[in-house]
Amino acid sequence: MTTEGPRTDAELVGMTLAAHVLEGMLEAPAATGAFTALLDQIVLAAKLITGRVRRAGLADALGLTGDTNVQGERVQKMDVLANDTLVAALRHRGTCAGLVSEELEEALVFERADAGYLVVADPLDGSSNIDVAVSIGTIFGVLRHDPAAGPVRAESFLRPGRELCAAGYVLYGSSTVLVLTTGQGAHAFTWDPSAGEFFLSHPNLRCPPRGSTYSINEGNTAHFDPGIRRYLDHVKAKDAATGRPYSHRYVGSLVADVHRTLLKGGLFAYPHDAKSANGKLRLLYEANPIAALVEAAGGRAITGRGQRVLDVTPRSIHERAPLVCGSAEDVALYEQLTAG
Repeated sequence: MTTEGPRTDAELVGMTLAAHVLEGMLEAPAATGAFTALLDQIVLAAKLITGRVRRAGLADALGLTGDTNVQGERVQKMDVLANDTLVAALRHRGTCAGLVSEELEEALVFERADAGYLVVADPLDGSSNIDVAVSIGTIFGVLRHDPAAGPVRAESFLRPGRELCAAGYVLYGSSTVLVLTTGQGAHAFTWDPSAGEFFLSHPNLRCPPRGSTYSINEGNTAHFDPGIRRYLDHVKAKDAATGRPYSHRYVGSLVADVHRTLLKGGLFAYPHDAKSANGKLRLLYEANPIAALVEAAGGRAITGRGQRVLDVTPRSIHERAPLVCGSAEDVALYEQLTAG
């Protein structure tokens, strides 16, 4: 009798996302299937959202609703559709006890009091870009919930990102790609519409130790503090020995910019500035899931204030935070040049 050894990354390519998640469940002796069922529902929402994004221009789903969300931002029609789709998916299967979403002022508590998980999400990141056919995405994170601790409240979600048991994003671009970590590395799956499945396309993603690009909104330079401007001057200066100048790449959709950085290396930064003293991104459902993915792929994610993003304990469900992430060496350089 021969025993099959571990499969190589090349042999894993083509595995469906469902099979990948199921294999992970089978390797966990205490698994009940609830976590797998929850991820299935999130993936279902992603499948439905990608279809609606691609049909948006034909289904009167472009443009604004005329409303503003809890952050005072104008709401796009697709924001509402994506949020409703995610809520409907999470109501099924009885695995999700509650949801915090960018589009909901308060935490949404589901009826199943015995459900063991909480979800945090930005249902449609970068949605203002959909009108001009630029890549957008969905960001999500999963926290464990102990039903014995009592009913779900807003405080149930106020935990540091290091407690996430899963994190991911879905990029709706030239192809639809779902990147996921459940604590054992980061893996990317590409949507095949002809088969109706996500297939593993990038097993065991590793962010290069150093890149050659930086991604930051330089339109905010006048509001940056001297340390950040010093970093920008450095990466734009010519020095062949250190591979400078770096190339500037900035889409303006968090998922798109981070996805490029994760695969190609370099640095993504949405730092604090004079306009946004606490940064612009939301800690719970934007910065934390992205930081978890970047770290799972061997990169680093910091606030730019000497702190690891995943160690920050949120004080409110819509709290904002700075985010600097990407290649470990590039993040270290940013820390060095912006210190003081």
